[in-house]
Amino acid sequence: MAVVDLAHAEPLREPGRGAPALLALEDGSVFRGSAFGAEGESFGEAVFNTGMAGYQEILTDPSYAGQIVAMTSPQQGNYGVNDQDPESSRVQVAGFVVREAARRASSWRATSTLQQSLAASGVVGIEGIDTRRLTLRLRSQGAMRAGISTLDLEPGSLVARVQGVPGMAGADLAHTVSIAEPYDAATLVGAASTDHGRILRVAAYDFGMKRNILRLLAARGIETTVFPAATPAAAVAAGGFDGVFLSNGPGDPAATAYGIAATRELLGKVPIFGICLGSQLMGLALGGRTYKMKFGHRGVNQPVKDLRTGRVEITSHNHGFAVDPDGWVKDPQGLALTDFGRVSLTHWNLNDGTLEGLRCLDVPALSVQYHPEAAPGPHDSRGLFAEFRELMGASSPTGGGGSGGSSSPAQPGDSPWDGGGSGGSSSPAQPGDSPWDGGGSGG
Repeated sequence: MAVVDLAHAEPLREPGRGAPALLALEDGSVFRGSAFGAEGESFGEAVFNTGMAGYQEILTDPSYAGQIVAMTSPQQGNYGVNDQDPESSRVQVAGFVVREAARRASSWRATSTLQQSLAASGVVGIEGIDTRRLTLRLRSQGAMRAGISTLDLEPGSLVARVQGVPGMAGADLAHTVSIAEPYDAATLVGAASTDHGRILRVAAYDFGMKRNILRLLAARGIETTVFPAATPAAAVAAGGFDGVFLSNGPGDPAATAYGIAATRELLGKVPIFGICLGSQLMGLALGGRTYKMKFGHRGVNQPVKDLRTGRVEITSHNHGFAVDPDGWVKDPQGLALTDFGRVSLTHWNLNDGTLEGLRCLDVPALSVQYHPEAAPGPHDSRGLFAEFRELMGASSPTGGGGSGGSSSPAQPGDSPWDGGGSGGSSSPAQPGDSPWDGGGSGG
């Protein structure tokens, strides 16, 4: 395979601001730049994120484990990093790629610069490359294996080493970022709010848990105990929890066999809410299948339509795998038929038609493939945490735990936004419905 040097002829930054560095892709493409953060080398899957802000949350999101993240917005690090915004206890990405890294943090909240944070974490970054050209390469060729190095600057050598790195397909990474022992979320995010009635107790599987999920659960009056990724379902079921949460996380969902098995065992016994990898594990536990996307969804401006209401929300995404909507036999209404009853395919991406959400109609379970907890935003989908609380309340023996106090399980047309959408219908999707009908927020 020929090596293609895609470095710009013109300088993208003044010289002398970092050691020479090389980014190589498995297709033979190489980009020359300068190191920032730690020196050395790292390997992973090259992906891109279109967010203009939120780089600290991206860097510390465990879902990015094993990935080299390129930011499409040209300047990163302007507001530094702080102690309040991390989504986990450390930087999780394998490497970081930017057009230009700010040398000064311009925020009163900052405790260090982006470069200092990466250096302290031992994470290699590269700047001064044409990130637009890199993004176009990844969009046209797909996410691929890559390496960043300040040690091996010979393009052919680095490309050959990249080609020997394992890919993301088949990778079980959730256990590598999960916790070793259970803990109470209150130790990280404080006590659950009492503003919504009775405090509900939830067991959360940590497949790569983001801290803001725990904050929003607590804000909804949900007290969370976080469990390691491979915790047996029986151990969780014995805890008498009101619900189970399946977190986001890295890797191939089909390779996360322990998560699939636990979800399948718990379905129908306790209300379940899954996000991102958790949604994919639910799809697999329901007998469906997942697939690897060409370049995935990573950014903060993905339009998703909820067919139950017609409401379109702008959402934050970070997933390279997706649930296949054709993975089940369907009834005449388009509902998936599973071992656990009917499942409504509720949420759809309006950019490319990817299935983004599921709602079980005969057992209490729902999931979305995106991030309703997204920090710094958008916040359009935070109502899903209220829906989870209502689901637990409807499924409890007293029926009094949810904020809506419903005593019966949710029906296909039910929605926490009834009356609150932009003219959206509250009836369930019909067989001929398309997620693109109308396109806009008027649904």
